[in-house]
This record gives sequence, C-alpha cells and structure tokens, in this order.
Amino acid sequence: MRRSLRILHLYPELMNLYGDRGNVLALRARCRWHGIDPRVETASLGARIDYGAYDVIVIGGGQDREQRLVSRDLAGDRGHALAAAVEDGVCLLAVCGAYQLLGKYYVTAGGETFPGVGVFDLVTEGGDGRLVGHIAVAAEGGTLAGFENHGGRTTLGPVARPLGKVLWGYGNNGRDGTEGAFYRNAFGTYLHGPLLPGNPWFADRLIALALERRYGEAELEVLDDQMDLMAHREVIRQSRLDARRGSVRQPGKETGASPR
Repeated sequence: MRRSLRILHLYPELMNLYGDRGNVLALRARCRWHGIDPRVETASLGARIDYGAYDVIVIGGGQDREQRLVSRDLAGDRGHALAAAVEDGVCLLAVCGAYQLLGKYYVTAGGETFPGVGVFDLVTEGGDGRLVGHIAVAAEGGTLAGFENHGGRTTLGPVARPLGKVLWGYGNNGRDGTEGAFYRNAFGTYLHGPLLPGNPWFADRLIALALERRYGEAELEVLDDQMDLMAHREVIRQSRLDARRGSVRQPGKETGASPR
C-alpha cells in the first residue's frame, strides 16, 4: 500500500515572510522522494477546518497587520480546535509570527496585545530593535541553521521546552540562549530561510512523526542530501562570521551537537 500524508498550509497568503512557503514545498518534495503521496491543501481566514484530519500543518511568519487578522481568526473555536489537534498528535510547524501566536499572547512594540492559541507555554513582547542575522541552533537530532529577523522577545514558561540551544545568533530573546519551543509533535521557531530545505534531517523528522501517527511506523529511506547540506553548512559558517563581527550575540559555546 502506498503511504500518503495530508499537509495543510494555513494562511498562505498572509503568513509567508522570507520564503516560508518553501517549507511546504520541501515537505511535498521529500515525501515524493520517500515514495509517499503528499496531498497539500490550503486554508485561510474563515475556513471551516477539521485540523485532526491532517497529518502536518504548516504556518509561516507575518507582520503585525497579518498577525492581527490571524489572531482574530484563531480566537474561540478555531484556536481550540487547532490546540486539540496538537494534543491528538498532529504534527505542526509554526515559524516566527505564527510561533508567537501559538503562545499565550503577543504584545506588539506599539502596545497592542494579540491573544494566542496557547499551544506553547510562552509569551512574546515587542523589544527595542530587531534581532537579525544568521543563526545556528543545537537541537535534538542535529543542528538547525537559518535566518532570523524578529522584533518580538519570546520568554518560555516553566512548562515549555526549547527547540534548541543557540550556538550563534539571538534565538527567542537574545538573552537566555534558547530558540523556539516544542510540545508533543508541534514545533515553533524563529528560523526562516526557509527552514526545511536547508535542514533536510528536520524535514524528515516531521514526516516521520506524521507517518508514526497515521500508520504506526515511520521507516524512511536515506536520501542524497549533499546539495541541501552544502547550503546548511554555509548558513552555519555565516552565523559564525556574524558572531565574530559582533553583529550578533554569541550566547555560548557549542553544546556538542554536530553540524549537519
């Protein structure tokens, strides 16, 4: 039997900063290379969605105007349904603005508060200036590399688990060395790039989690990712250079995770 996965791209016309749409394209391509049939659908404001019917949900980043619209759309039943799908094990990737809205709330630099869905135990508040630059993060399973550009400072609550530890860059807030958050099969991060094409191991992790939930097994063949990994290593190199130039903060030394 040929395996298939249903992928939902949520708010594609609103939340697509810095090429975040590429995360969906990467998932679709890698599914095909693994012999999996990817069935990609899109949904936006006002749509009636059975989130639990999907295997992977992807939401990208957006500016305050777009975040305001999405926050209102996820208020009430829609947000509760999305949180319930996460509790049921649906795999979710939320980048930057979407990551902020899946916390408890986001306060803009202008003082406006956007209520969040509450998937992650975190809060975000606008800071003085933006955190911009290449970033490398030691995460469970390997090193993540990407580009960050955000004015919000995210603080994790006591229940939250960070996606990884910053090697070079800013991360959640530029202070505590954490980047992103995860809960069950839901992952939030500030990494653009887009994230998944330059971190093929993490794309496969999402696919494997989705397969495990749907089929009870997640065996994937090994792919030739040399081109992807060249880009991955270049971003890590650039993050080191940024740190040496003093253009970004270097929270600490490497944690022992091997850059992939």
